[in-house]
Amino acid sequence: MKSSALLRFIVAALLIALTAILLQARSRIEVVPQHLPLSSFPAQLLNWDSTEITLDPDTLAVLGQGDFLERVYQDPNGELPYVDLFLAYFPSQRTGETPHSPQHCLPGAGWTPDENVRVTLSLPGHAPFPANRYVISKDNTRRLVLYWFWAHDRGVASEYWAKYYLVKDAMTMNRSDGALVRFVTPMYPGETPDAAQQRLLPFTSTVVPLLNNYIPR
Repeated sequence: MKSSALLRFIVAALLIALTAILLQARSRIEVVPQHLPLSSFPAQLLNWDSTEITLDPDTLAVLGQGDFLERVYQDPNGELPYVDLFLAYFPSQRTGETPHSPQHCLPGAGWTPDENVRVTLSLPGHAPFPANRYVISKDNTRRLVLYWFWAHDRGVASEYWAKYYLVKDAMTMNRSDGALVRFVTPMYPGETPDAAQQRLLPFTSTVVPLLNNYIPR
């Protein structure tokens, strides 16, 4: 393991351990605001219908205790590729149940990472926030992955910052809830990541204003 990768691993391990200690140390019953279940998220967006993906028991066991939704939305005109939307909401992260970064699970599913950059999203109703743009490939196909961590109407790209805000919000708000928001769409042959992102943004802009109903502010 390279020294930089080892350092990141040590920092991440220490941060996770500190987070667990601080959250476990709080004895008050934490606040979990009312919210709609993800199962009630609109099945039709931008006149696109969707098909729900049933998560298998092994996947649910890895994800832990939370509320999860995966749907594949299709353009009825067939002019645009599908969009796979995955939402994971954890009402409490005190017991160590936290969102899993797609960067950890996608390579395990046989996908090769081709690009990993930070982008800034400016979406309706929210100040600009950072997100991760991930390009993966397998069997001569490519997909664009756009994801971020979301809690209390705040989006962050970094797992480290997500842990920092988790501790901060637990101390100031008595809340440890949080979520992962992920979009995946196939890329056309020769399509650049920038072009694929611009193609995905109208759909993303439709989803984000709805999130506060399901992932409390």
